[in-house]
Amino acid sequence: MDKKEIQRLETYLKKRFNTSALEVRHRATKKDSAEVYIDDEFVGVLYLDEEDGERSYDLNIAILGIDLDD
Repeated sequence: MDKKEIQRLETYLKKRFNTSALEVRHRATKKDSAEVYIDDEFVGVLYLDEEDGERSYDLNIAILGIDLDD
C-alpha cells in the first residue's frame, strides 16, 4: 500500500468509526498491510487483498481477555 492509499483508508475509517483519533500507519517491512492505532494505541492490522484485479481490505482486531477487565 502506498502513502495515498493509506491516507484514503485512514479517512474512510475515521468517518466509519466516528473518531479523529484513528491513524493508519505504514509498516516498514510489509507492503500489503498497515497498522491501525487509536490514540497511539495499536488496535489492529489492515491487510490488502488483491484478487482478479479487485482490491479489498481486511481489518483484523485482536481483543485480549485482560483488556476486557479495564
